[in-house]
Amino acid sequence: MSDEDRRDSLADQAAAWVPPWERPRPPAAEPDTADAASDITAPSPATDDLAAQPPVQEPVSAALPADLDRAEPDRAESDRAESDRAESDSAESDSAEPEPGEPVVGESSEAAGVPRRQAAGRRRVTAAPEPAPELSDTELRGALEAILLVVDEPVSELVLAQVLEQRAERVGPMLDEIAAGYTAAGHGFELRRAAGGWRLYTRPEYATYVERFVLDGQSVRLTQAALETLAVVAYKQPVTRSRISAIRGVNCDGVIRTLVTRGLVEECGTETDSGAFLYKTTTLFLEKLGLNTVDELPPLAPFLPDDVEELADATR
Repeated sequence: MSDEDRRDSLADQAAAWVPPWERPRPPAAEPDTADAASDITAPSPATDDLAAQPPVQEPVSAALPADLDRAEPDRAESDRAESDRAESDSAESDSAEPEPGEPVVGESSEAAGVPRRQAAGRRRVTAAPEPAPELSDTELRGALEAILLVVDEPVSELVLAQVLEQRAERVGPMLDEIAAGYTAAGHGFELRRAAGGWRLYTRPEYATYVERFVLDGQSVRLTQAALETLAVVAYKQPVTRSRISAIRGVNCDGVIRTLVTRGLVEECGTETDSGAFLYKTTTLFLEKLGLNTVDELPPLAPFLPDDVEELADATR
């Protein structure tokens, strides 16, 4: 066979060659002819070159069934719908208030038989305390007057506001208005501030009549020594007993004990240098004199004698 015939034969074989994955599967049988055996055992160079080339791969989408292509979008849509449904359920659970008897967050959910994960989505609902109703001016005036009639010591504006459950800003001006009304009406009593609070007192111009009724032959006045000692304590406080004795010129231990027993004087610490007890006046003292603070005590200058300096020099 010539070279030209051989080339034609190889071209025909290459054109007629079918890849193995496209060939129909032949029935299992042994070859009958020797030519078939020779073709298998001795392939031509052209067929070897073609066999060495990599097989042509078809796209994956072509190998997949058509039902699988349609299933993917359906699955994505179902997942998206499921996610939207879960978000809407969680929003409804957050906004919904717990029904009566249901445990809320902060309470023992497990003890009530509700899992912690379910109770976490619920919020505590607590009712705010209702503020006390605000009294009218007439009611507030009457309530204040009723309380002031029964108190045995001056009461502050803050205490009155707490008892009546009203704002302290209303109680102070109302007390001033009540006091001004009593004075304008000319009552035998008055409302005034004393010892840091408010209390009803009789007017000074009716003191003689009150003394007749209260005393009725009884002598409850302080002695001259007690009055002098009390005056020294009031103007010199805090002061020691030795200092009081030095000012008065006599021993005042017994008088101090009397004043402490009656509640007009009390101890207020010790002196740094000597360690002696210090004394001052009490709230009862201010209440009895109708004073708010000791700063309201009258000045001593008008009551001092003209030769006070000469007397002081003589005592030295």
